[in-house]
Amino acid sequence: MGAIKSLAKDTAIYGVSSIVGRFLNWCLVPLYTIMFPAAEYGVVTYLYSIVAVVLIILIYGMETGFFRFANHDRYPDPMVVYSTSLISLAVSSSLFLALVLIFLSPISVALDCGGHKAYIWMMGAAVAMDAFTALPFSYLRYRHRPIRFAILKLINIGLNIGLNLFFILLCPWIWERDPGLIVGWYNPDFGIGYIFLANFISSLATLLLLWPELHGFTWRWNGALWREMLAYSFPLLILGIAGIMNQTLDKILLPWLVSDKADAMYQLGIYGANYKIAIVMVMFTQAFRFAYEPFIFAQNKKRGGDSLEAFRQAMKWFVIMAMAIFLGVMFYLDILKYFISPRYFSGLKVVPVVMIAELFFGVFFNLSLWYKLTDRTIWGTWFSLIGLAVTIGLNVLLVPRMGYMGCAWAALGCYTVMMVTSYLVGRVKYPIGYDVGRLAAYFVGALALYGLSLLITTPTEWINLTLRTILLAFYCFVAWMMEGKKFKR
Repeated sequence: MGAIKSLAKDTAIYGVSSIVGRFLNWCLVPLYTIMFPAAEYGVVTYLYSIVAVVLIILIYGMETGFFRFANHDRYPDPMVVYSTSLISLAVSSSLFLALVLIFLSPISVALDCGGHKAYIWMMGAAVAMDAFTALPFSYLRYRHRPIRFAILKLINIGLNIGLNLFFILLCPWIWERDPGLIVGWYNPDFGIGYIFLANFISSLATLLLLWPELHGFTWRWNGALWREMLAYSFPLLILGIAGIMNQTLDKILLPWLVSDKADAMYQLGIYGANYKIAIVMVMFTQAFRFAYEPFIFAQNKKRGGDSLEAFRQAMKWFVIMAMAIFLGVMFYLDILKYFISPRYFSGLKVVPVVMIAELFFGVFFNLSLWYKLTDRTIWGTWFSLIGLAVTIGLNVLLVPRMGYMGCAWAALGCYTVMMVTSYLVGRVKYPIGYDVGRLAAYFVGALALYGLSLLITTPTEWINLTLRTILLAFYCFVAWMMEGKKFKR
């Protein structure tokens, strides 16, 4: 159980950068929803959905490939693996940025930003830098330096938030009182463009802060290793593309599935803002993932029952904590909803559906260890492609009838199929012996408590919050009574 405690510790530290950092970014949502109409916020949601897909392509599975080969018996020097991966990402990211600048006009027109080319080149540069710096951050995880990882991530996020506040709040205030102070470089009509500018500056600052991870060793290129890493990582690239498409395709497709373009961006703004409320589950899954990938490869070296028991315990605690987060968000949604403008409250109904969908995606990620450890990453590709087919089919079927609510149900359907198929195949290919009955009990029990909270709602808000707090405490108490002693041992 010492390994699980180590995993929990690293997850907690990575969570500082992921959960706290995303929470701070989350706090920008009310700023955006107050300062910009839903249709303009829909443009931001649309572009960032595309950026998420591009970032996965530019990393092309090299993060997981680095962990795999840095722990490989045939490559005893991990710095050769690291430098080869860095050179590969440096070349590909630079080539991507060059193509964006060369074809800036047609790309801007294709993304309905023809009048704002600056949006495109700023996001292109930011995503190129983020793709390259993914490897130094992975190196920090490999070296078990979660504190430096968290500090750098928080600096990036803090700078981004500070710049957003500066450009969106302070500069308009100065412009109204003494525009001469900022007239040379501030344009009030640039609007949401300052969101992208803040992102660009913070990405550049992060690249500079990672300088200690980019020197002090000999940059070496191993062509044979690189080809082997590509062969290992290529299925992960397809997996990553399909996976991120499953997360973002609904936001990309919605403008094309709603006949009225203006209404489509309005709906996308509503959906994107309310999706942010459910982002807590995404934060937890990401924090867990940062710690879990190096954990499973290190545990795999031990082989035998100890490592399998560690994997079983990790899955169980993931589900326990994820359902606690689900209950926490849903029980206090009447408070959390004020993170967005009341103009966006019509979309609150997507929150429980999206949170369960993200939980299933987290379980799917836990299940993915069997094909990563056995070098059969092609299975991850198949699972994600199946999920992508479900995503496309359900969005095409539901969005024209249900609007953005169809996007939420499509996400739940996609992750349910991916989770179930991965589990069924994994039982045959790499049986781990998860206690499915116990996992289902925590899931169903938490949903029952949520249903109970809906039944006992009273006209008095503070009574509702008190009753829900008792229910949440009851869930945590039962989970600790059932699992706490084993965790201590």
